[in-house]
Amino acid sequence: MFKWFVILMMFPAVAAAQQTPQKTVVLVHGAFADASGWSRIIPILERNGYFVTAVQIPLTSLSDDIETAKRAVDSQKGPVVLVGHSYGGAVITGAAAGSPNVKALVYLAAFAPDAGEPLGEPGKKFAETPLNSALAPDSAGFLYIDRAKFHDVFCKDLPDAEARVMAATQKPLNGSVFGASVAAAAWKTVPSWYVVSSQDRAINPELERFYAKRMGAKTSEIAASHVAFLSHPQEVAKVIEDAWTGGTAQRRP
Repeated sequence: MFKWFVILMMFPAVAAAQQTPQKTVVLVHGAFADASGWSRIIPILERNGYFVTAVQIPLTSLSDDIETAKRAVDSQKGPVVLVGHSYGGAVITGAAAGSPNVKALVYLAAFAPDAGEPLGEPGKKFAETPLNSALAPDSAGFLYIDRAKFHDVFCKDLPDAEARVMAATQKPLNGSVFGASVAAAAWKTVPSWYVVSSQDRAINPELERFYAKRMGAKTSEIAASHVAFLSHPQEVAKVIEDAWTGGTAQRRP
């Protein structure tokens, strides 16, 4: 009888632990992709005790995408490490601004705009990448990557068969985002980590280094294409875990 009493008494504590995860990560994908692209990162983090949410942003406008990511962050219980890839970096920069939930930011080969700075402006100071000439707009101004060039410019270090699937399922980005800006830049107050993809053909690695240096991020480099989280998931997951450990609730002044 006593044994069953003890087991029953434990159930509320177990349920509470399940409802209130101690370590939370929110992942925000970039352009030409969706949240399923995190399929290699999520299992690693979950095995290591993290509660992970991958947000499906619409890619319809920077403001829409920020609001979608912000709702996901606000719905979490407790501190959050917010991760953005590529265009998703601009999204987390806006979504985390003023949020008491965000413990740290992680940028993966990502845009990291300043407040009021058009997203496409910093890139004008650096050489264009092969991605630029591979983009084509549809009749509504949404951008696609030429499928014949997708493997080379976006994910050169992945198998061809995988790249073909990514090209066929790519999610287009509204071209208006490159003239849009964030109202406030969260990286000015939230501790940040940045992973540079040194073989990136979508965003110039020098631009990535510029962003990382400007924000004072803890920076590492991976000899990878634009999608290091797919070609080098263990290394990227380690950076996210380091951000959780090294992040602090106290914002920088």
